[in-house]
Amino acid sequence: MNTEERYIAAKEKYAELGVDTDEVLKELAKVKISMHVWQGDDIQGFLNDGELTGGISVTGNHPGKATTPEELRKDLEKAYSLIPGKHKLNLHAVYLDTNEQVDLDEIEPKHFEKWVSWAKEQGLGLDFNPTFFSHPMFKDGFTLASPDKKVRDFWIEHGKRSRKIAEYFGKELGQVCVNNFWMPDGYKDNPIDRYTPRKRLMESLDEIFSQELNKEYTMEAVESKLFGIGAEAYTVGTHEFYMGYGLTRDKLICLDAGHFHPTEVVSNKLSSLSLFSKGILLHVSRPVRWDSDHVVIMDDELQEIAKELVRNDLLGKTNIGLDFFDATINRVAAWAIGTRNTLKAILKAMLEPIDYLKQVELEGDFTTRLAMTEELKDFPFADVWNYYCERQGVPVGLDWLKVAQEYENDVLLKR
Repeated sequence: MNTEERYIAAKEKYAELGVDTDEVLKELAKVKISMHVWQGDDIQGFLNDGELTGGISVTGNHPGKATTPEELRKDLEKAYSLIPGKHKLNLHAVYLDTNEQVDLDEIEPKHFEKWVSWAKEQGLGLDFNPTFFSHPMFKDGFTLASPDKKVRDFWIEHGKRSRKIAEYFGKELGQVCVNNFWMPDGYKDNPIDRYTPRKRLMESLDEIFSQELNKEYTMEAVESKLFGIGAEAYTVGTHEFYMGYGLTRDKLICLDAGHFHPTEVVSNKLSSLSLFSKGILLHVSRPVRWDSDHVVIMDDELQEIAKELVRNDLLGKTNIGLDFFDATINRVAAWAIGTRNTLKAILKAMLEPIDYLKQVELEGDFTTRLAMTEELKDFPFADVWNYYCERQGVPVGLDWLKVAQEYENDVLLKR
């Protein structure tokens, strides 16, 4: 059987449950994943060539790392050619593309014009992140929460300028740019005063956000973390801090799958957060014992995240981004694996007879609920996925890997 014949058989099987696979694929085509630029060069960027600091660490030295914006964009184009649908790219501030010598408190929209021109050519949207790490002004483990006013002022200016860049992206590309704020501030060992750094962080953020921007062009998110390297005992920007800040300042709240206690899961937070927040930003990642940002696989938690988004009709208020980096494997392949898996998980969730399952649950028929959700695990969603890939003009099954390996041999290994 060819791909279309397999799809027709799968379509009939899902139709028995009242699921229209053609309509599901139309909805899946509307989903945009914000693929992260930093997988392509191990979060180095183009501002300087210093070491990573601020709880950021990348392991591995697989050949082919991008070393220029041009190389990085070429790698991204190859990755997008392996992924069905039209999506977005998530940039960090250190990925500016300019011949000028500028620092983070001096960046302007003009320093990202080449990225905007490229995004227009590719039909992509852009998201953004100010870069509060790997810089000499990241002092003693602090940025916006620093007790040193000079340090705070530097980072406040960086935050303000990042907002202008995000607004520029949204205006130029006609897609809202999500601008995500994460700071690694914290102590390695137990502090005496947990309150004052959080007060400084709150006040610094309030100053950054003091100017109203056009919400048609940009939305802003704040991201928490349980701990980071060098801040194991105390993180200023905890989940509780940013939950309060986001809800009271009308910001999106970012949930990173690796930023919580190992026994916590992001999937169980989505429904609660959605009741009170203006929106959600997801950083889909894979922690292995800690926030190690492994490449996203089709594990249980990824599928539970997708189910929560689909079952509760949250795709419209959730911005889905990726956040992982692995330098032990082909970096283009890492992008393809993680993004394709995220889309697969969403498709699989969309192929559930959700209304029917909710009804039997409401009626107390927990036997049917359990039986059906278990049987659905064996339904031929992969045949629907392969047909979708074929229709979207991207490789089906493992064919994408052959393309990635050819690109590695022809391009990456020659760098």
